[in-house]
Amino acid sequence: MKSFRPYLIGFGIAVLLTIAAIRAMAWLRAHPEHDPTARFELAQPQGWATRRKLLALAGDDTACFAAFDRAGAGYERRAPMGEGACRASQRMILTGNAFVPTMQPANAAPGCAVTAAMALWTRDVVQPLAQKYFGQKVAKLENLGSYNCRKIAGRQAQSEHSTANAIDISAFVFADGTRVSLINDWDQGDRRSEFLHAVRDGSCDLFSTVLSPDYNRAHADHLHLDMAVRTAGWSVCR
Repeated sequence: MKSFRPYLIGFGIAVLLTIAAIRAMAWLRAHPEHDPTARFELAQPQGWATRRKLLALAGDDTACFAAFDRAGAGYERRAPMGEGACRASQRMILTGNAFVPTMQPANAAPGCAVTAAMALWTRDVVQPLAQKYFGQKVAKLENLGSYNCRKIAGRQAQSEHSTANAIDISAFVFADGTRVSLINDWDQGDRRSEFLHAVRDGSCDLFSTVLSPDYNRAHADHLHLDMAVRTAGWSVCR
C-alpha cells in the first residue's frame, strides 16, 4: 500500500488542480473584463485585462470599430491621413454625448482606441468625480487636439499624436456652465484643484500615458492621454 501512496497523492493533487482550473474558467466566463482573451465590450466594467484590451485595439482597426458598433454608438469614421510614422487610420468623432461629453472643438477626431478609453474614463472616472465634487455632470470637454505629426518635444521618438493615438484635455465644463481648466485651477488648492488631481489619478488605470502639469511646463495647460503600445507593457502617470 505504501508504494501506491505517492501515486494517490499525485492523483489527488491533479484532481484538485483540475477542479480549480474548471472553476477559474467558469469565473472568467462570468467576468470577461478580467479575461485577456475575451473581446472588449464598452459596457463591461473595468477589470484586470481592460487596459491590455484597449492597447490591443490600438493596433486592430476592425476590432475597435466593431466594439462601438456592438455598443450602438453613433460615430463618424474619418478617412485615414498621413504616411509612415504619421499614418492615422482610426480617427473618429462620436455623434451625441452618450459615451463621452461633447468635445469642444468637435473636430479633434482621436483614434478609436483612445476614444474607447475615453468612454470608460468618462463613465468610471470623470462623471463620478464630477458628482462628488460639484454635484453635476461634465457636459463638455475642451481639448487641444489629437492628430499632429511631430516628435516628442526634446526627443527623437515620434509622438502618439502622430497617429491620433492621443488627446489633450484642457478643461472640463459642467452642466451649469462652470469651467474648470488645467491652466487656471490645477494649483488652486480648492475643490477645482482636487477634482483635476483626482481625474488625473483615476486616468492611470486606463491610459498608457497620462501627463499633467506636474510633469513639466509643456503640460501646464492640459492632460495628455494616450494609448501608446510599449514592448514591456509599462505605463506612465505623472
